[in-house]
Amino acid sequence: MMGYGWDGGALGWIWMLGGLLVMVGFVVLIVWAVSAVSRGGTSREPERPAPLDILRERYARGEITQEEFEQAKKALGY
Repeated sequence: MMGYGWDGGALGWIWMLGGLLVMVGFVVLIVWAVSAVSRGGTSREPERPAPLDILRERYARGEITQEEFEQAKKALGY
């Protein structure tokens, strides 16, 4: 008497391996997406210095006087 099931033999193993690879691919894709979102995406802009830091640098280089530094600091709200 013949069984009703189909024995795929080697083809069955190939389908099972293919399904496993698809599942592993989904897991890798999810991990990649979560890590990309947590680090802010792939195109991050370099951090800009704060206005007060720029002002301090200009004062340190001698580009502005102490009076100009104080006036600019007040104008910036510091």
